[in-house]
Amino acid sequence: MNSVRIELPDREYDILIGSDVELTLNSLRLSALGGVAVVVTNTVVAKLHLPRVLKSLEKLFKKIHVIELPDGEIHKNWDSLNRIFDSMLQWECDRKTVLFALGGGVIGDMTGFAAATYMRGIPFVQIPTTLLAQVDSSVGGKTAVNHPIGKNMIGAFYQPRLVVCDLNTLETLPARELSAGLAEVIKYGPIADIAFMGWLESSMDAVLAKDRNALAHVVQRSCEIKALVVGQDEKETGLRAILNFGHTFGHAIEAGMGYGVWLHGEGVAAGMVMAAELSRRLGLIDEAFVRRLTTLIQRAGLPTKGPILDAADNAGRYLELMRIDKKSEGGEIRFVLIDGPGKAVVRSAPDALVRQVIDACCE
Repeated sequence: MNSVRIELPDREYDILIGSDVELTLNSLRLSALGGVAVVVTNTVVAKLHLPRVLKSLEKLFKKIHVIELPDGEIHKNWDSLNRIFDSMLQWECDRKTVLFALGGGVIGDMTGFAAATYMRGIPFVQIPTTLLAQVDSSVGGKTAVNHPIGKNMIGAFYQPRLVVCDLNTLETLPARELSAGLAEVIKYGPIADIAFMGWLESSMDAVLAKDRNALAHVVQRSCEIKALVVGQDEKETGLRAILNFGHTFGHAIEAGMGYGVWLHGEGVAAGMVMAAELSRRLGLIDEAFVRRLTTLIQRAGLPTKGPILDAADNAGRYLELMRIDKKSEGGEIRFVLIDGPGKAVVRSAPDALVRQVIDACCE
């Protein structure tokens, strides 16, 4: 079992990475936090992984409740959040109840937001079951639900007590979900670690084949990079914004297409190509690097062209949606761009130039 520590100014916690969630949970004595556990999951994950997790928790907690939500990004909303609250209130859960998020990014984000706001804050543990959640969304304390106008617009920064990345859960992950998770892995190279990008280029076949050693390195290195960034900027007042490389365009794709039509990682993948092309047109990187990144994204089985969101004014629709992005300031869109291989910068760009990029990168 390997671990990565998140070190924040007033607290710290571990990301555990291995192949036996049962032994991991048993070793932590989480029951010291409270006698009641609530596991939030979805109908798909419950069939695959819930029995094993319950077997572990039964040794730690006197009482365990389970909330099964519908699967999919379309259900990351107030209705699902209120189902969590309604159930916990009916069960008379108190402030020492421990919430467990068993699932991908949707479950993790909603459970974290529920933990942040139920009785003004209760402890929670992330057990991410997708690659995307293990390398990104479960780490760092971002929690949220979607609004019809914008993704993750309603939420809170609230850190888990622990993140348990059980690599066994990736064995059941469909190929499309695995590829979607790789978008969040690939982003770390251009913005922070060009050597990791090189490793991905040489090891992509092994990763796609779910080689256990390759997946372990993917999760570990991704978490190490994110831990370093989050430790310096927990609330995204500066440095942490670089982790949103590709997300400004990607979130526009998700909202514009309707949540769930494109997976989050698919939107981010096309968004990274757009952000790289914008970086090139601003003179920050050369065309060869854009091609290199695009090729890597293609090899991961991800889209490199964005969809048409509006046949009459596609670029205008993208700009409209991107102005709602959380990095926007005073109505000005701010993009995470590549400022040379392995470096990132957050800055604005003229609308006319952004329009050109969107026109060139959509089909």
